Amino acid sequence: MSFGGRVRLWPRSLGTRTAFVVILGLVVVQTLGLGIHTLDRNDLVRLAAVRVFTFRVMSVYRDLVETPAIDRPARLGRIPLPTGFATRLTDDITPLLVNTVPAPPPIRHSILLNMDNFPLPPELRPQHVRIVADPDTRRQITAIQMPDNSWLVISSRLPRPDALEGVEFLVAFLLMTVLAAALIVWAVRRLTAPVRTLAAAAERLGRDVNAPPLPEDGPSEIAAAAAAFNTMAARIRRFVDDRTLLLTAIGHDLRTPITRMRLRAEFMEDDEQRAKMLGDLDEMESMVSATLTFGRIAASNEPLSPIDLAELLRTVLDEAGDASPDFADKLSYSGPDHWTARVRPQAMKRALTNLISNAIKYGDGAEVRLITATGQGAMLRIEVADNGPGIPPEHMERVMQPFQRLETSRNRETGGVGLGLPIARDIARAHGGDLVIANRPEGGARMTLTLPV
Repeated sequence: MSFGGRVRLWPRSLGTRTAFVVILGLVVVQTLGLGIHTLDRNDLVRLAAVRVFTFRVMSVYRDLVETPAIDRPARLGRIPLPTGFATRLTDDITPLLVNTVPAPPPIRHSILLNMDNFPLPPELRPQHVRIVADPDTRRQITAIQMPDNSWLVISSRLPRPDALEGVEFLVAFLLMTVLAAALIVWAVRRLTAPVRTLAAAAERLGRDVNAPPLPEDGPSEIAAAAAAFNTMAARIRRFVDDRTLLLTAIGHDLRTPITRMRLRAEFMEDDEQRAKMLGDLDEMESMVSATLTFGRIAASNEPLSPIDLAELLRTVLDEAGDASPDFADKLSYSGPDHWTARVRPQAMKRALTNLISNAIKYGDGAEVRLITATGQGAMLRIEVADNGPGIPPEHMERVMQPFQRLETSRNRETGGVGLGLPIARDIARAHGGDLVIANRPEGGARMTLTLPV
């Protein structure tokens, strides 16, 4: 993953981070453990190789020391030796020791110890032994003085055991790492599953305040977190219900005094004052109706149903054209002929009606476009564009707030009450989508309602 032009190595999710750290620690610990095991094994193999080397040297020495001195050269030529061994008899070993160095103390000590343990009569045991190494040929040279003062010189390349050279080490390392990594990933996914469940529940609560509660089971910490989340959801639900009930109750109770005031206004003798009074009452009644609609949308429990979204858009456009004949030729739809989506039908129709009505009222027409999408996590888009003056960028968020509008006149036909867009956005968010506004480069505004597929 790239981030800011740089490669991001650190995972983002908690489960991936935990698995990454644990697997990395496992690889480090396993490498160290196998490395220590390999070093110990190499030491044992090296000691065994020195022991075998010493046994062969002493076997040649015993064979020769029990042979008369005059027959030793011939006898030496008949002794079978393994590949890599070289032997000779000499009276002077000084030329052979040129450019040599003393053998490493552990090897020298091991050879001498094995010589002492070799079964020989005391009178035949070697009295003088020279053990050196030739750095150029990397050979071990062992010189043993014979009873007649001649020297038996045996050289050989000691094996260098290395368990890393075999495929068994790599296969064992990879097999253990893969099995342990699979177990770690499985365990981490099981442990972080409640976190994903909690995140999904929070997402559902954001879309639907009446979402079902979380099951309060599992480990004590998870059960406590689920209980706290359910308590929080219940408080939010109660808070929303109380505010919605208050809003709708006020709006409903205002209908009666508005009706009484309308009846009394009809008996006013001053025609001008009567018209103004009735206009104010009409505006109040419109605001009360919009408030009740807003409250009903907030408290709606309408279930999701599969509907033909393309057909619904065409129906809303037809109804808008019937309500505003002057704009009928400025209403258009583009997109698939049919597209099924799971939505709340009445709420979605209300949202689309508000968006198209808003485009007609302020933008002199509506161009509706349905952009479909497929795949998990994809979002389809419904774009409603107009040809109006657009919206100043600093006011785009304000027009989404309840009872906020850019048109400041008191004309109900042009001003409205400022609840159309907030209702549409609340409906979109209740479906798991959103509503955003942007200005078009060619002029006018574009309202984009997104919905999950």
